[in-house]
Amino acid sequence: MAGVSARSRGWSSLCRLYLRVHAVSPSCGRACHGWQCSVKSRGLFCVMPSSRLPVQAQIRLYSSNEPKEGGGPTEASATSSTEKSTAGLDLAKSEHKSTLPPDPIQVKVKAVLKKRDYGSKYMKNNFITGIRAMNEFCLKPSDLETLRKIRRRSPHDDSESFTVFLRSDVETKAMEVWGSPEAIFRERKLRKEEEIAYKENLFRNQKLLKEYKEFLGNTKPRLSTASLFLKGPGKVVMVAICINGLNFFFKLLAWVYTGSASMFSEAIHSLADTCNQALLALGISQSARIPDPGHPYGFTNMRYIASLISGVGIFMMGAGLSWYHGIMGLLHPQPIESLLWAYCILAGSLVSEGATLLVAVNEIRKSSRLKGLSFYQYVIQSRDPSTNVVLMEDAAAVLGVIMAASCMGLTSLTGNPYYDCLGSLGVGTLLGAVSAFLIYTNTEALIGRSIQPEQLQHLTELLESDPAVRAIHDVKATDMGLNKVRFKAEVDFDGRVVTRSYLEKQDIDQMLHDIRQVKTPEDLEAFMLKHGENIIDTLGAEVDRLEKELKQRNPDVRHVDLEIL
Repeated sequence: MAGVSARSRGWSSLCRLYLRVHAVSPSCGRACHGWQCSVKSRGLFCVMPSSRLPVQAQIRLYSSNEPKEGGGPTEASATSSTEKSTAGLDLAKSEHKSTLPPDPIQVKVKAVLKKRDYGSKYMKNNFITGIRAMNEFCLKPSDLETLRKIRRRSPHDDSESFTVFLRSDVETKAMEVWGSPEAIFRERKLRKEEEIAYKENLFRNQKLLKEYKEFLGNTKPRLSTASLFLKGPGKVVMVAICINGLNFFFKLLAWVYTGSASMFSEAIHSLADTCNQALLALGISQSARIPDPGHPYGFTNMRYIASLISGVGIFMMGAGLSWYHGIMGLLHPQPIESLLWAYCILAGSLVSEGATLLVAVNEIRKSSRLKGLSFYQYVIQSRDPSTNVVLMEDAAAVLGVIMAASCMGLTSLTGNPYYDCLGSLGVGTLLGAVSAFLIYTNTEALIGRSIQPEQLQHLTELLESDPAVRAIHDVKATDMGLNKVRFKAEVDFDGRVVTRSYLEKQDIDQMLHDIRQVKTPEDLEAFMLKHGENIIDTLGAEVDRLEKELKQRNPDVRHVDLEIL
């Protein structure tokens, strides 16, 4: 009974609320105090304006005087009212959905720096040296004094840093001085003509040459010709020239006196040796020239070129003429006079050629010990082409003298001139073998051969053991001749080690302060540009350090090219 009474009181309260709303607002379609209401046949529909969420309430009214159960007219009326209110609710829902605004679309905007278009040619940030500024823009040293000076790492081993200028500053200064690009072009053309005249009259322009010395830097003085031929290969070559020249003179006299084909071959052999060794002396002299802009790696290959030409000369003059004279002797044999003087000259030639051979052997032994190579390896690899030529020529000369003396002795004993002709052919064959060996070894050296695998592995391990290096790729080490090696490799650097090396040299507190000041993309760009350029400089310093260490630990390595991968 208590529950029935409570429910009766609740329905009564809702009925009173319903009647009060109708009394205040007869038109249920209009809003009242922020509420939208639509009441049809005892149905109530309210919408909150703030949340725009529909709230539905269905009310069924029961009379307190009539029972709830039964099919009286009140219940039928209530049922019809419920159906009407449901239809009204569906209509209101559709109208409400059409009036609701769509959900907002959230777009995440990323801060991106504007990409700069540098064009196909951008040179405003380029650095140029003072000499280049004066040559290309026709400026004077006094004009450069007012420009900004920037200290950069030097690419040369003899100095740590040098001064450069911004190209844009130099161009602006040139326009101030000359007024127009056309005027600069005319002045440059005039100076080019003066430079040509200067080259033609170099010896009359000593004062101007002194000024250019500062640009060329400190270079090693050129060795004098006398000092080149007082020791080493030069000494061996000069001794061989003197002895072979004397041997040619005396062998020629013996051939004129005796008419021996073997003696003629020996005379031609000595003449060929003398000419070839004179060519070697020229190659040694030219190889000592200092590098110039046209030949940045020097003239060391001149020794190999001279040795190659010498091998060709031995083949053409020595072997060719010896074969020709031997064949002609076989076709047209001639009687041979007394061979006493020939034997004496051959004996003297054997002694002199043997002495020259010993000088060459001692020089090669000394050089091979310094390189840690055997005598055979040093000769085969043609480490010193000039000494090799002297060694091979004198060895062939000694064997040729023995062969010629043997054939001449057989001719004296038997009286048959064919033995002498066979001796000439044998000397020619010997010279041909020597020339083929010299041509092969010097051609290999001129093509550009690699150094020994053990030495190459040692250089690679030195680089890979450095903490700043991750890996080494495309390693090439070329023997340029005369104990000079050119080393090239692509190096994969560890960016973390390089960055840490840069941070160790910085004021960390100041850097942290700069980081805190970064608020906008422009601040971030300025911060990264500043430290990014410094990190690149640090990477360049690491490359210089590695190149210097390679040269110090391996004196043969003269040129190092490390490419950043």
